[in-house]
Amino acid sequence: MRILRSSDHRTMPWKNGGGSTTEVAVSPDGAGIEAFDWRISMAVVAADGPFSEFPGIDRTLSILDGAGLVLTGLAGGPVRLERATEPFGFPADAAVSAALVDGPITDLNVMVRRGRFHDRTRRLSASRSVSARCQGTVALLLAETPCRVVIGSDSVDLGHRDALRLDRPDGVTLTLSADGPLEAYLVEMFAAG
Repeated sequence: MRILRSSDHRTMPWKNGGGSTTEVAVSPDGAGIEAFDWRISMAVVAADGPFSEFPGIDRTLSILDGAGLVLTGLAGGPVRLERATEPFGFPADAAVSAALVDGPITDLNVMVRRGRFHDRTRRLSASRSVSARCQGTVALLLAETPCRVVIGSDSVDLGHRDALRLDRPDGVTLTLSADGPLEAYLVEMFAAG
């Protein structure tokens, strides 16, 4: 179990130079944008424009802050994402553009190298407490609201945008509790094959 405090997240420029992203976790550790197997990051999108293209990568996007955005360039037509929308997956090598609904947003961006990993990203929301069973190779919990996480006999307190990483979590149950409304994202990575 590793705690990834928000103050330790690494900031780096977007591949297309249009902004910056805050990296929460990457595998292998320290891998750059051309060599990762999977990567979890957050970014502020302040203007309409194209997404960076990543050949051979699949992306799952969630809205953390702001009114949302509309994605164009995907098969099936435009897709509107808002805070209450479930995480949305699409190929990161597609020529996708985003238009802001009403001002800047912050997104959670999960990217996996196609053929090596796939992800399951879930939004956890409850009035005070929620439990989730983890599977896969890696699970990462990103706290949107301060909460306590209990795993068996262990517990840890997470602040806003702190993360908890579990390697080989197959079958582990996380129980999250907070003093008020609770929101978090659980990202599970599964090795392909």
